Amino acid sequence: MPPENTEPKIDTTVPHNARIWNYWLGGKDNYPVDREMGEQIRSFFPEIVDNAIADRAFLVRTVTYLAQEEGIRQFLDVGTGLPTHNNTHEVAQSIAPDARVVYVDNDPLVLTHARALLTGTDQGVTDYVDADLRDPDSILATAAKTLDLDQPVALMLLGVVNFVADDAEVRSIMDRLLDALAPGSYLVVSHPTDDIDHERAHQVAAAWNEKGTPKITIRTAAEIKGLFDGLELLEPGLVSCSLWRPGPTEVGTLRPVAEYGGVARKA
Repeated sequence: MPPENTEPKIDTTVPHNARIWNYWLGGKDNYPVDREMGEQIRSFFPEIVDNAIADRAFLVRTVTYLAQEEGIRQFLDVGTGLPTHNNTHEVAQSIAPDARVVYVDNDPLVLTHARALLTGTDQGVTDYVDADLRDPDSILATAAKTLDLDQPVALMLLGVVNFVADDAEVRSIMDRLLDALAPGSYLVVSHPTDDIDHERAHQVAAAWNEKGTPKITIRTAAEIKGLFDGLELLEPGLVSCSLWRPGPTEVGTLRPVAEYGGVARKA
């Protein structure tokens, strides 16, 4: 848990992923530079807001499924982003009040809001780790203070692997994290793809990488599916986040978004 006197330095001159995403989700934890970038991207790719909403709904459905149907009681959410509605601990603990959730992020603004992520149930536990995805050993060492890694854990990597450009580095990070988790653990990944609209997906990435931070990498569906190698990918497989087990209240024809997601089990 961050100390009470933590005052990390926030650079408000450079647009940042967590704050832009917060803006697209209708949040208020962002700055003019983030809103400007958000609007720039939305001007030529208005569906980006649908991506953000679909990704959040994907989180809710996957956490609900894992807690309710698979009995998962531990969640390691890396690349947390800014607190909004339906955070991982809120969803998990609404089903299983004793669920334990560890959030991981390294954005200074997320750190300042971390205490909002630590208000779980009396029966459960929530904690926050200030660490980078590229440092899996630090993540595991700190998370092990809250989670029992000898019992199944759901590793949540939503919209974060895309900020590591090198495929070999991604594989190394994920292998290190997954190797430390018990059999019966789950991996949940969402990642932007260029399979739906190749040209505009790379236009978004180019605009983002010109000014924003961290830099983003777009991957094909085949490349994203490869992240689940060695695991049992659950039905319906790797699909648009909006199409992963949509609820019965979601009526009409669901439109695919350029954000793919999947859930897999470690044997």
